[in-house]
Amino acid sequence: QVQLVESGGGLVQAGGSLRLSCTASGRTASSYAMGWFRQAPGKEREFVAAITWGGRKTDYADSVEGRFTIDRDNAKNTVYLQMNSLKPEDTAVYYCAARGSFYGSSWYLASSVEYWGQGTQVTVSS
Repeated sequence: QVQLVESGGGLVQAGGSLRLSCTASGRTASSYAMGWFRQAPGKEREFVAAITWGGRKTDYADSVEGRFTIDRDNAKNTVYLQMNSLKPEDTAVYYCAARGSFYGSSWYLASSVEYWGQGTQVTVSS
C-alpha cells in the first residue's frame, strides 16, 4: 500500500507560479513511478506529468509542456510539480498518482494508476 498526500495548492493570478508537493508513505513508495493528474469541474480527470522512480525520464501533456516541471526527491519520498506561467484553464483539482511502472499502459489512462492522493485545489484568476 502507498499513501499519497498533496500540498501546495492555492489561488494565483494568471502568469504566476505554484509548486505542488506529494509525499508518499509506504515501505516501497520510492520505487513507484509517480505522476500528476488534474480534474476541472464537469471534465474528466486528465494526465499532466509523470516521472520514473529514478527521476531520469519524464513525460508531459502537450498543454503543460514547457510550463510545468515534475521532479522527485526519493530521500524525502516526495514528488513535485513546479507550475509556471499559469493560465486560467489550469484551474483544477490536482491529484498525485503512483503506479508500479512508468512504462506499459499509457499515462493518459487514469485507470492505469494504482494509487491516488486526495487532491489539492489550484485556482488561477484572470
